[in-house]
Amino acid sequence: MIDFILPDIGEGIVECELLEWLVAEGDIIVEDQPVAEVMTDKATVQIPAMHSGLVTKLYYQAGEIAKVHAPLFAMQINADSAQQQEAPQVPKAHESQPQSHPEQNELQTNTIQTHRDIVDFILPDIGEGIVECELVKWLVNEGDVIVEDQPVVEVMTDKALVEIPAKYSGTVTKLYYAQGEIAKVHTALFAMQVVGSDQPSSFNVNAHTSQSTQEVHSKVESSTLTQTTGKALASPAVRRMARELEIDLAKVQGSGDKGRVLKPDLLAFKNHKTTQPAVAYAPIASGGTHTEAIRGIKAAMAKQMMHAVFTVPHFTVSEEIELDKLIEVRNQLKGNFEKQGVKLSFMPFFIKALSLALKQFPIINSQVNEDCSEITYFDDHNIGLAVDSKIGLLVPNIKGVQHLSLFEIAQKTNELVELARLGKLKSPDLKGGTISISNIGVLGGTVATPVINAPESAIVALGKIQRLPRFDAKDNVVAVNIMQVSWSGDHRIIDGATMVRFNNCWKSYLENPLTMLLELK
Repeated sequence: MIDFILPDIGEGIVECELLEWLVAEGDIIVEDQPVAEVMTDKATVQIPAMHSGLVTKLYYQAGEIAKVHAPLFAMQINADSAQQQEAPQVPKAHESQPQSHPEQNELQTNTIQTHRDIVDFILPDIGEGIVECELVKWLVNEGDVIVEDQPVVEVMTDKALVEIPAKYSGTVTKLYYAQGEIAKVHTALFAMQVVGSDQPSSFNVNAHTSQSTQEVHSKVESSTLTQTTGKALASPAVRRMARELEIDLAKVQGSGDKGRVLKPDLLAFKNHKTTQPAVAYAPIASGGTHTEAIRGIKAAMAKQMMHAVFTVPHFTVSEEIELDKLIEVRNQLKGNFEKQGVKLSFMPFFIKALSLALKQFPIINSQVNEDCSEITYFDDHNIGLAVDSKIGLLVPNIKGVQHLSLFEIAQKTNELVELARLGKLKSPDLKGGTISISNIGVLGGTVATPVINAPESAIVALGKIQRLPRFDAKDNVVAVNIMQVSWSGDHRIIDGATMVRFNNCWKSYLENPLTMLLELK
């Protein structure tokens, strides 16, 4: 019987809530079968089995908090799986380079018996069915001395940018991937010589008095210790060490990426030591170029846009909308929303008015099949929002807008935009959209010709709100708040007249927002 260890989920996550067991004690499971669904503060993740066998004990109940690197459940593995079984928390040998790892067949249960103390670090399961990722940036080099929990590499999936920390202290001996290459989950990322290979996952609080650990810690760069506030970013091992040393993590400035607190930071804090990071100066060069591979979100966007442009016949309709009355209504409601902790922008009004207009023009909320022989009409208005995130253009969508209140739309809009900008959206948020909005106005744009987010049939680009002169009914020049909008439609199923009528309907709700009340139930 062996324990299944909850893998590192990335991004500094040290614990998660067990939402639901997908298996029960006594169940027979197979390798890669989802066994549990857990939720972190960033996403819901399914944890797959690493071996086939019989589930003997579940260590947590639904709703309890599970710790990363702690046993999640116990199982009796099958004989064929046992032949390939390595100890929990002990890395596998790199499968793609067996000739460089003669120790591969010497791994035994609950021990590390590797040639010259060399072990491979296995890329952990990142969740959500992700099987590969792009290696964005190595944070260490071959020959570097690293410590447990130190960030070693940044990888990017098609959903998020994830930082992978080291599980042991030691020396990096080999990096198996170059930056920009695609790494597979459950294969080796790098090899390292572990400090104290007989117990590589343990850490003696007083070990800094030994020469080997002194060398490890002396080579780890750290930032100047300054006063910090808020919850510290640290792994369970670091938190345990902090408790043993009676150190308040909130007072320690982490030297890791994004302020992550590492064990050397605790030792330096305990001994009142501070170090200044080295400042590197490079000569200024000109006339150079560099080439980058298109990967991850950028690659997905490139393929999507190429498909849309070359397969969907676009046409565009532009119009201007007067927003004086909408601005007044928003100002009246803004305070009430803020009292409930929700920021009210103009976007929820645009979204709700769009949903009301779609009820009258269902063809705008439809999609055509590839050979243009069928049209599918969608009852749900799943309205997408184009967001300029740190990992590229993302278009999450709000599901079932026709059933949501303005307050609920505002809540969901704020949530999705924040998750998108952080690169932490879940896969369902990006799927199933029926129509999209691109708000170029937030960046200062006024007019655009948007590309349809295929297989959707329409998209609108919103320009910035401008105070412009216009003539009133008596030919007097007045100042009016104007927003330019540009619709692109799939000309195979939407004609220009229909798009204009649809836009006029949407425009009427925005220019006279109280008329939306007539449609609300």
